[in-house]
Amino acid sequence: MDRIATPTRRVALYARVSTARQAEADLSIPDQIRQVEAFCAHKGWTVVERFIEPGASATDDKRPQFQRLVEAATAAARPFDVVLVHSLSRFFRDQFQSEFYIRKLRKAGVEVISITQPFDNDPTGNLIRQILGNFDEYQSRENAKHTLRAMEENARQNFWNGSMPPFGYAAVEAERRGAKVKKRLVIDQAEAAIVRRIFDMALGRDGLPLGVKAISSRLNAEGVRYRGKLFHISSVHRILINATYTGTHHFNRRSSRTGETKSSDQWIASAVPAMIAQEEFDEVQASLAARNPKRTPPRVVSGPTLLTGIARCATCGSGMTIRTGKGGRYRYYVCAGCAQKGKTHCPGRSIGMAALDGMILEHLADSLFTPDRLAVILEAYVTRSAEADEARGRRLAQARARATEIGGRMSRLLNLVANGSMAEDDPALKDMLADLKAQRHGAAEEIKLLEAGNAATGQPITAAKIAQLAETLRIALHSDDVAFRKAYLRLFVDEIVVGDTEIRLRGPKAALAKAAAQNQLQGGAAMVPSFVRGWRPRRDSNSRPQD
Repeated sequence: MDRIATPTRRVALYARVSTARQAEADLSIPDQIRQVEAFCAHKGWTVVERFIEPGASATDDKRPQFQRLVEAATAAARPFDVVLVHSLSRFFRDQFQSEFYIRKLRKAGVEVISITQPFDNDPTGNLIRQILGNFDEYQSRENAKHTLRAMEENARQNFWNGSMPPFGYAAVEAERRGAKVKKRLVIDQAEAAIVRRIFDMALGRDGLPLGVKAISSRLNAEGVRYRGKLFHISSVHRILINATYTGTHHFNRRSSRTGETKSSDQWIASAVPAMIAQEEFDEVQASLAARNPKRTPPRVVSGPTLLTGIARCATCGSGMTIRTGKGGRYRYYVCAGCAQKGKTHCPGRSIGMAALDGMILEHLADSLFTPDRLAVILEAYVTRSAEADEARGRRLAQARARATEIGGRMSRLLNLVANGSMAEDDPALKDMLADLKAQRHGAAEEIKLLEAGNAATGQPITAAKIAQLAETLRIALHSDDVAFRKAYLRLFVDEIVVGDTEIRLRGPKAALAKAAAQNQLQGGAAMVPSFVRGWRPRRDSNSRPQD
């Protein structure tokens, strides 16, 4: 104990409370600080830094002040020798992580000391500390169990449990029970208007149904924001799959510790104001499921059937699948919804594969993708206002700057590992890198969308380029290789809606504009997607050069 009592020790004070309510009520932190400072005064130690953590759980290391403390303690300068806490439960309530960080700090020459639980740094002291740490962890889990039980009852009474409300809602005070404020969700009319419009676009009320990428792109182009930020594919998708908008919110769907989805019998249903009809929501879910790229395997994209995956029934939106007759001599596109669920779901339709393939290819090659028609399509796309291009350029510059900043932060974090300031197996490193990677992905998606909008303005589209594009497409679509035709078709056609009297085609004009401007299709199939394995010259698993 003489070593600990040395009067020249420099101390970092760490104080923490578990909930924001405790911090606001000023119940615990001032008392922790007072007792720790009195302890230092008695020992003759000097408090050189204070790390105060209001409203943070000690069951994990996702605490800003805690991370600042660890970073300072493991830095080369090491401004203090001791981390002083009121009790070890203030430091951690997870025994494994507590031991991890105590050993990490000891390796850096910094001791963690509790003023109410003094232990020697020897096998006996370490054993007692670990036993009490396990008791702290058990108590934390018991507290969490009782807290969850209270929150479940709160949800059963249709009160909101305090997290960020879904987009389109706001949490307002409904009543008070003593010092507790009970809140309920109400509709935020400004945000709700955006939610309803997103569902309208997905349902095709403004034209053809749009996917999540097209919806986010359109909202961003119009200056619509998601609580001050740009819309991303993830935010649009999150809105479209959120059943809360139908009038029922489910609490306790995921574990707060692991993030895993719990079984549905543990969910607690709460009534909230509805803004989307259940039938509309179900229709959007069916559309999203049909569009899900995970449900379209590579063989569908690169297989010999021309329209698989993009042809849909105009009545129910289901995909058109292949059926055969006469022992395989005849092949038809039929509505999958009718075939799987019966005519009560959809009357269905059937059309010969050769007939539909021929109509689509003939229309594209000989009517739509002609120089005159392409000139009209591309003129409508490239003659945008100068103001819109300038605004898009500013947003693109901001997105690139943000991506550069995120890359710099990742490099600095990895440098900490390289110079030994942070261990490779540090849990905080994994969390911080995961967060930065998510931010980098979001910035990359935004840059991709903005660059796609700028594709047609990068190089001028001349009559000669349009004629070259039309000729290349005509040759490709009349090729004898079905897979080759299919690859070109999918570059410019997203969806083919087959009805009784008409067939509608939808595709991205940006891809046509980019191909025409940059001559990407001239002389080859540089843009054609493929699932052919190109990384092994002999198409096997052995890495060896060609003979």
